[in-house]
Amino acid sequence: MKRAHRFALLLLVLTTVGCDRVTKHAATTWLAGTPARSYLANTVRFEYAENPGAFLGLGTDLPPEIRSGALAVATLLIMAGVIVAAIRLHGTLLPLVGLSLIFAGGLSNGVDRVTRGRTVDFLNLGVGSLRTGIFNVADVAIMAGIAIVFCTYRWKGKGSET
Repeated sequence: MKRAHRFALLLLVLTTVGCDRVTKHAATTWLAGTPARSYLANTVRFEYAENPGAFLGLGTDLPPEIRSGALAVATLLIMAGVIVAAIRLHGTLLPLVGLSLIFAGGLSNGVDRVTRGRTVDFLNLGVGSLRTGIFNVADVAIMAGIAIVFCTYRWKGKGSET
C-alpha cells in the first residue's frame, strides 16, 4: 500500500474520532437538560441521550458490572478483528476505508464507555412515526464502514484493488 494511502486512512480515523468527540461535547453542552430540537418538519431531531448499552441500547438491561465488562470485551474483540482484517487487506483500499471508519467509530464510542460508562447520543431522523433510534457520529461511521465493506465485496466479489 502506498504511503499516501496509509496517511489518508490515518487522517480518516483521526478526523472521524475528532468529529465525534467535538459533536458529543457540543451535544452535552447545548442539548443536555433541554427539550428536543426539531428541524425540517421534524425530519431531523437533536435530543440528548446517554446510552449505557451498545448499538440502539443493546445490553442496557444487564447489571452495570456485567454490561461494562461485556461491552469492553466485545469492543476489544471487534477492534482486534478490524485490525486483523485490515492487515490481511493491505492492498485493497476501499475495504480499508470501511474498516477505518468502523475502527474510528468503535474507538470513539469505546472512549465514552471507559470514561463515562455510556455513550452520548444526540441525532434522530425520521418521517412521522417512522424514526431511527438516537445515535451519534461514531455510530454513523460504523454503519458507513460496514456498508462500504459489505458493498465492496457484494459488488466486486473480492474488493477493489488499488
